Amino acid sequence: MTHAIRFHQTGGPEVLRWEEVSEGSHGAAVGNVAPDEARIRHRAVGLNFIDIYHRSGAYPLPLPSGIGLEGAGVVEAVGSAVTDLEPGDRVAYAGAPLSPIGAYAEVRNLPADRLVKLPDAIDFKTGAAMMLQGMTAQYLLRRTCPVAAGDAILIHAAAGGVGLIVCQWAQALGVTVIGTVSTDEKAALARAHGCKHTIVYTRENFVERVREITGGQGVRVVYDSIGKDTFMGSLDCLRPLGMMVLFGAASGPAPLLDMGELARRGSLFLTRPSLFTYTARRSDLLAIAGDLFAVVASGKVRIEVNQTYALKDAAQAHCDLAARKTTGSTVLIP
Repeated sequence: MTHAIRFHQTGGPEVLRWEEVSEGSHGAAVGNVAPDEARIRHRAVGLNFIDIYHRSGAYPLPLPSGIGLEGAGVVEAVGSAVTDLEPGDRVAYAGAPLSPIGAYAEVRNLPADRLVKLPDAIDFKTGAAMMLQGMTAQYLLRRTCPVAAGDAILIHAAAGGVGLIVCQWAQALGVTVIGTVSTDEKAALARAHGCKHTIVYTRENFVERVREITGGQGVRVVYDSIGKDTFMGSLDCLRPLGMMVLFGAASGPAPLLDMGELARRGSLFLTRPSLFTYTARRSDLLAIAGDLFAVVASGKVRIEVNQTYALKDAAQAHCDLAARKTTGSTVLIP
């Protein structure tokens, strides 16, 4: 038998259970490998804020359910139709709905076309920590609103997993990075990773500070994963023709918006992207992952795994993530 974290009802971290699972268990199937599948034994599993949305019911799932969107490990078996993977390969993955939810597991079966081979230079912890957050950073900076030298951007939660990657990658592109954080300690961390200007939002008005930093012009793009608490202020940080990229809702859903506000604030653009759309085609998945692997291998982006928990202690990891006690990336070890 193998084990996985599952939940039978939505709620707080206490609903997460460490259970034995068998063939056919939702989100943790470990039975016979289907022709297009591969069986993976995890070496590390990534923790992400979307896991809290799933557990709490903000993003509903059929219950009972597994949980978790990304991991890294070793291929144990492949189906008869799989030609580009074999037992022993080191792989990583991230994302639903094409990859079933259920990464918080010791072993699982997955569609083989959702797996990417992990370069030898990248260890399992880094691989598990980088896929969802790193590929998110890639599409934000290189596809949703491609940025270039001379641009100024605002990234909320600059000391978080996505934030630290965005700060480093944008700096490497010659972009001026402004980031919001909750504490002086997180401000120091963000600055050490390429954030030129940090704003401690607990004591500073981030809109006023962005306008001050940019000489009243505003930024080209705001990358906002906070939602309700920052959304309208983020719009006020944009220069004319700027883009608001809302890619999360850590504080709750963003308020309903009269689209006329975009015109009144300077013909702004607004988008709500999803990694799952950007990686739906395998060719796009391989391109985005390849770009991420290359920038990490170059040393321009370092993946900071600052917290590690045993997989069976996932509930505590959720508590700490929700309380914003974590920085960078967090992984769970089976």
